[in-house]
Amino acid sequence: MLTKALLVRLEALPGKETELSDFLTNARSIVMEEPGTVAWFAIQFGPSSFGVYDVFPDDDARDAHLAGGVGQALGPNTGVLFSEPQIEKIDILADKVPR
Repeated sequence: MLTKALLVRLEALPGKETELSDFLTNARSIVMEEPGTVAWFAIQFGPSSFGVYDVFPDDDARDAHLAGGVGQALGPNTGVLFSEPQIEKIDILADKVPR
């Protein structure tokens, strides 16, 4: 069962919406190399509001993801593409995923 998740909210700086969308789309290739990241979704809430939702089997996998390539890419892009990311650690109570 999946037990941990992350919800990362990103607000694009004015005029950076397309660049942030491209950044998130390109981040997929990095996440594909993370065996502990079971599912990963780049999402758009509104015209300038974006995010990432991803799920993990345990804390170790979630921590590895945060320390990995996408997590490291957030820092240099804060204040360039988006304002300070809002990162929420989530506990999953139940899931339905393909086996």
